[in-house]
Amino acid sequence: MPEQGRRSSIARIRDFWLGGAHHGERDREVAERILVCAPQMPFLVREQRAMQRRMVRYLVECGVRQFLDLDSGVPSGGHVHEVIRLLEADARVVYVDPDPDIVRVGQSILDGVEDTVYLHADVRRPERVLEHPELDRVIDLGQPVAILMMDTLMYVPDQDSSAALIKAYTDAAGSGSYLGVSQFGPSQDLVDGLDLFSQMYGEPPRFPMRGPEQLAQLLGGLDLVDPGIVPLPLWRPSAGEETGPHAERVRVYAALGRRP
Repeated sequence: MPEQGRRSSIARIRDFWLGGAHHGERDREVAERILVCAPQMPFLVREQRAMQRRMVRYLVECGVRQFLDLDSGVPSGGHVHEVIRLLEADARVVYVDPDPDIVRVGQSILDGVEDTVYLHADVRRPERVLEHPELDRVIDLGQPVAILMMDTLMYVPDQDSSAALIKAYTDAAGSGSYLGVSQFGPSQDLVDGLDLFSQMYGEPPRFPMRGPEQLAQLLGGLDLVDPGIVPLPLWRPSAGEETGPHAERVRVYAALGRRP
């Protein structure tokens, strides 16, 4: 568990909301503050992780055996390698995060896990990731690979820069590779929550909100997998899985594109 005095971390706050054990008192305090202003956040974090699990299962069923997960956070709570292990698939996973504290936690969690590594690199500098010697040891970019950007685009506010980032990664991957994304869309409730947080606790982090049209522009060079760009609960729910009474109102979107 992190030291109690350490600064809070979005990754560790997510771990708290996902029921993990890799967070500290400061993370829980900030998580509670967020909850006061944006009570939907824990639900959205859990929905995103559930969607990612479905996406990984789909990719494994499609024969993908290489995964590059960007801005990975804490690799627990049903993360990529855990889903693959449950499917008893022989696959390789590379996690990447710019936070050295989170990388150390991730490497500790993955100690002894075969064909899975955790790299310290800024994912917004794709050359740092793609030319990393450990990446080359685990993943063959000449073969299909699934690149996962769960919330990564939140940290790239400019639309053109986001498009360039996506192009850099997908151009480096082989034909038949996939790119999975999730992104907060325009939501007045979230805007109001951020404003309330600012009034109560100081300025919160700001991030771009992109709806389906903007995401479609970013994924324009890829073939979208059905059902396209949809709210998290509606991305290929499992048979019999409850999506909730108002799943279409969730303003966080998911999509998976395939490189021709």
